[in-house]
Amino acid sequence: MNIMIRRDGEVNGPYPLEQVKDLIANGTLSPDEPACAEGSEQWMPVGELTGASAAADVPPVIASEPAAAPAAGDAETYTPTGQHEHEFRIECKPDYGYLTVQVPADQTLQVEAAAMATMTTNMQMKTKIGGGFTRMLSGESIFINEYTAQGGAGEIGIAPGSPGDMAHVHLGGSDEIYLQSSGYVASGMNVNLDWKWQGCRGFFSGESMILMRCTGQGDLWFNTYGAIIEIPVDGDYVVDTGYIVAFTGGLHYNVESVGGLKSLFFSGEGLVCRFRGQGKLWIQTRHPGAFASWTWPFRPPPPNND
Repeated sequence: MNIMIRRDGEVNGPYPLEQVKDLIANGTLSPDEPACAEGSEQWMPVGELTGASAAADVPPVIASEPAAAPAAGDAETYTPTGQHEHEFRIECKPDYGYLTVQVPADQTLQVEAAAMATMTTNMQMKTKIGGGFTRMLSGESIFINEYTAQGGAGEIGIAPGSPGDMAHVHLGGSDEIYLQSSGYVASGMNVNLDWKWQGCRGFFSGESMILMRCTGQGDLWFNTYGAIIEIPVDGDYVVDTGYIVAFTGGLHYNVESVGGLKSLFFSGEGLVCRFRGQGKLWIQTRHPGAFASWTWPFRPPPPNND
């Protein structure tokens, strides 16, 4: 039996019965939340529907109430209200996004290498090769870590390498997202990760020559350098290549010059990516290359060996 759960006015799911019982048992889900069996219109408390009850003295990991608005100067915390398979929260948005994911018993989460910051003691790690030689060409790790919750539900905290925001997308089975390989953070095991060589388009853009193609069904998280902006595209849209984070499969793109040779070498702009079609585009508000250029005059002088 699959369960639909209504939280904060939105219907989420369906979730497998055993997963719902685990969420109730570890305190993530209140047994009083309204729920119904998939295909039914009869709503009742989820604890009554599943016959499960919350474990004694176990505080909820993620509050079922909406997160309070942050006070001035405080970092923002995001908890999901739309479709998702894992309960999670993203803290310290938008400057230093930190992801915490609840992993149901005997389920596995894929995580970028070296991104795990904390985890419960029942989380077991296994490393596999992801992207191989293709990804190695971009200077990134060729490994992906898999974390499995053994003997009960677990929790993992994930901290990306670059400072900035983090976003979540739920793939519905027919969805397709292309992601700059350096932006990948984590995903469910039913999300397929495939690395695509951009060829000359990536080489001449001055950005990563590797795109990660994400398909399948489940949760996908990615991070940016700076804040993140989601842009709906219907037609043509132009973005500087250094600000692109991800885009949906309905968009096609070409790398081209803004102006002539003078613009290419002296304007500081030069090459852009022209998207065509219908879909979504995610951009970041800062450019790593531009930041490196800004800091270059402040570098310490080389040591004098005389």
